[in-house]
Amino acid sequence: MDLNKALRTAAKSGKLLFGADQAMKAIETKEAKLIVVASNSPNPELKEQSEIPFMDFPGTNMELGSACGKPFSISVVTILDPGESQILSNR
Repeated sequence: MDLNKALRTAAKSGKLLFGADQAMKAIETKEAKLIVVASNSPNPELKEQSEIPFMDFPGTNMELGSACGKPFSISVVTILDPGESQILSNR
């Protein structure tokens, strides 16, 4: 699976949240389906606080932002609805 392509497809056709605060809220409400964390994320503790599946993004937060089609850095992406992306089935 090409993670960059899966993230971009999810961003275009699904519902994503960006940032650690949004991830924590989605974890608490159990809306999150998957949390993707950049390799240089300042929030590694998110992985320890949840039973929600996590995926380590091999690139930096700038690369994660780019993979989602955003012109800014993103350290944490929360997938609420993958849309047409196959990101949930290929963890």
